[in-house]
Amino acid sequence: MTRVSPPLTGARREGSAGLIAAIAIAAVLFVAVAAIFAFALLRPAGDPVAIDTTASPTAASPSPSASAPESPAPAPVPTPTPTPTPTPDPPTSPAAQTCDGAPTLLTVWAHPDDDIIFANPTISDAIAAGQCVRTVFLTAGDAGKGMEYVQARELGILRAYNAMRGQEGLWHADDITLDTGLHIRRLSPDGDPRISVAYVRLPDGNITDGGFAATGFATLSKLIDGSIGSLAPVDGGPAITRDQLVASLRELGDAVRPSATLTHIPRGSAFAPGDHPDHSVVGTLVREALSSDVAVAPGIRYFVGYPSENLPRNLDGAVLDRKVDTYRIYTQQDKVIRCADRANCLKTRKFGEWLQRSYPKTEAELQLG
Repeated sequence: MTRVSPPLTGARREGSAGLIAAIAIAAVLFVAVAAIFAFALLRPAGDPVAIDTTASPTAASPSPSASAPESPAPAPVPTPTPTPTPTPDPPTSPAAQTCDGAPTLLTVWAHPDDDIIFANPTISDAIAAGQCVRTVFLTAGDAGKGMEYVQARELGILRAYNAMRGQEGLWHADDITLDTGLHIRRLSPDGDPRISVAYVRLPDGNITDGGFAATGFATLSKLIDGSIGSLAPVDGGPAITRDQLVASLRELGDAVRPSATLTHIPRGSAFAPGDHPDHSVVGTLVREALSSDVAVAPGIRYFVGYPSENLPRNLDGAVLDRKVDTYRIYTQQDKVIRCADRANCLKTRKFGEWLQRSYPKTEAELQLG
């Protein structure tokens, strides 16, 4: 049997229309809310947000509709003044010695005893005046006799310097390698840094200039003339070249900045013939190394060596007595020229005459040929 729906009455039709309208409104609201949520969820997270970092945290934010104030023109950035790069100080030599404001006397000799024979009383007077004295001996003065004789002469020199400074005492030794590579043994009396004595210990060249068999007949003359390329110290230290030796003397001059320098008469001078060949070479090396230094050159004095015996005696009295006594103290360690007292020292062949003279020469007085 077929079922037929009954016809709607007026009240039921109105209820149905209201329900449909409510459902439609709800649907519209649902769609609108869903759209809002979708916009919030789908907005790109990277959207920039402007933040005024210069504003005070308590200042009111400007209304979005307000026109933004014009940004002030940026202040000019000052161009920084370049800082000058400081010029580094020159490297300090391991041989550097200060003198607390007192003048420094640099003396450079061939053999231990050349200083006290030819340059006194200049050296002893400098010590007495409170100056610093820096003495350097380039050869060992070994005479082919070995290190025992070398060390005896070196001890004699230290005792002579004790006599000149008027004080006995121990000396301490420093083994120093210059920037040039030259090795020196430098000694100073304990508690008296004004004085130093340095030994390079190159071979003695002999009065004949032929050297000694014990040191392979090597000499300073052969080094300076180029017949040998290098020269090794008698104590087994590293050999050095002529250029190294000149550079070493220059480094020593820079290290102590002497107000005066004493050394031997160089080759080519009218006062060189008849002198020990080692003396002439050392004078030549010192002149080559230091005479171009405008601060040092005026103070260089070259002392006449063996040929001084042909010049008039110019020392006597108390000055000569002090010089001879200093020399006598030295000779107690040098078995070759030992003398017991003043009279015997002055009677020693040649040495007695040299002791009674001291002739320094300026550059202008060298009479270079």
